Amino acid sequence: MRINYNHIKIIGLLCLVVFLFAFSSARNSVRKVSEPNIKFLGDDNLFVTHDAVSKLLIQNKESISNKPKETIALNELESALNANDMIKRAQVYISVDGILTAEIEQKKPIARVSTNASYYIDDEGFYMPLSTNYSSRVPLVTGFVTKNELYNVYVVAKKIQSDEFLKNHVTEIHQKENGNIDLKFRLNDFRIKLGSLDRLDKKINNLKAFYQKAMKDGTLNNYSAVNLRFDKQVIGTKK
Repeated sequence: MRINYNHIKIIGLLCLVVFLFAFSSARNSVRKVSEPNIKFLGDDNLFVTHDAVSKLLIQNKESISNKPKETIALNELESALNANDMIKRAQVYISVDGILTAEIEQKKPIARVSTNASYYIDDEGFYMPLSTNYSSRVPLVTGFVTKNELYNVYVVAKKIQSDEFLKNHVTEIHQKENGNIDLKFRLNDFRIKLGSLDRLDKKINNLKAFYQKAMKDGTLNNYSAVNLRFDKQVIGTKK
């Protein structure tokens, strides 16, 4: 009987591959997890600290460091991070050599509510708590505002954030009880009566035209109020 050495080689090679895979899997499953490597995506202004994130990366009330890789529930760790009101999105993963990495994208505040409660409104219109680690320079929101009804002030704050003229000038968004909005500029003491959100872009364009003309004429400080609520005109009330 002739022996087919090629078949024997193939079978031997397969056995070796299976052995190496099983050996590698066994070693990988018992490999210990490192101290968490925390990466913040985006800018360097940290509302939530490395230490705060580390405290969220626990499992069964114990640190995950030096635990076997196979015992780490990554989904649970991600859920704990994403439940934090300062975190917009988090992803947790473990590399082959046991390094656990948490990538954190923070929420971005665009306005700060300052009424009977103090908190931020983020760039998606949601509540964001203040941070003891960093304070963001954004317009203040005053007046009648609740956490469950942020839409009006969010739309205005988002408009301010995206418009260089408004971003440089507006320091306060004031919401009245009926939902109408007033604005306050940084260097001028007149009140800008924006009213409802109807025709918002048109009102902002009218405001810019009024401001440029009044600045050219040297009359900006002559006004106590600028009313934008009418469609085809800006009404300035003099002091």
